[in-house]
Amino acid sequence: VRIAVAREEREPVAFLPFQRSASGVGRAIGLGVSDAQGLVHRPGFQWDARELLSACALSVWEFDHLVEGQKPFEVGAVRSYASPVIDVEQGYAAYLGQLRKQAGKFTRTTLAKERKLGRDVGEVRYVHDERDPAVLATLIGWKSAQYRRTGRSDRFAHAWIAHLVEQLFHTRTPSFAGLLSVLYAGGRPVAAHFGLRSERVLACWFPAYDPAFAKFSPGLVLHLRMAEGAAAQGMAYLDLGRGEKEYKDSLKTRELTVSEGWVTRRHPVALAHRARRAPVRALRNTVLSRPELFDPADRLLKRMGRFRSVD
Repeated sequence: VRIAVAREEREPVAFLPFQRSASGVGRAIGLGVSDAQGLVHRPGFQWDARELLSACALSVWEFDHLVEGQKPFEVGAVRSYASPVIDVEQGYAAYLGQLRKQAGKFTRTTLAKERKLGRDVGEVRYVHDERDPAVLATLIGWKSAQYRRTGRSDRFAHAWIAHLVEQLFHTRTPSFAGLLSVLYAGGRPVAAHFGLRSERVLACWFPAYDPAFAKFSPGLVLHLRMAEGAAAQGMAYLDLGRGEKEYKDSLKTRELTVSEGWVTRRHPVALAHRARRAPVRALRNTVLSRPELFDPADRLLKRMGRFRSVD
């Protein structure tokens, strides 16, 4: 991991965090778990993408969650995606009112399930900032099981990701912290989420719930409580992250846009990397964008996941 620093009159004005291979292939830092990528810079700063890559000794820089407004990098984008957002700047009541208008049945059903959870299981309690590391371990266990159950790669099987989450959980500053939010029922955790918060944004990252309580939709209840908690802390919005999920469509108020692709210099390594990666990326995107291909692939992954869970 490296960080490039651009200076004007000896003062730092921009930073580019990246990972670099020995051959000069660069990737956005934490590719696979980082949901906002690009150059961090002062307003109005301009840069040349190829000059920046040359200064970093990179022949190519690959991204999959490039944020909006990175024009020198956007020329290399091959596809853009929606990143749903929950706006809470006007308060939770305003958000819930908007949700009732755009998804009335969803809102009524979710709130009714929360009440039923309280009647059938016990008192429902929400902790916006849980500091018990044992609950974080519970969430990681749920998430790993979900990955295996659905046939996806278990991100927590990678030691660096597990270590990163633990380190972020213990990171607390006024402008940045790892945030563990937990929904309890009858004194036990039934859903939890770990994400990152700045002063104004809660970046949603790892949500999961106990499958034993699936009929109560505890994950949806948790997200409503998270929106309420974020609003109470004066945050502007929750970024649900790229990915087409039904629950995100139901909860969102608007969308941001992130892009994937790469910027390159004229270099043999860049040509080779693009030739190797482009077909894989194109095939994946085709499957994801076409229901007639995605649905059978998803069923196959889940079938494989059931076998893995048994093992």
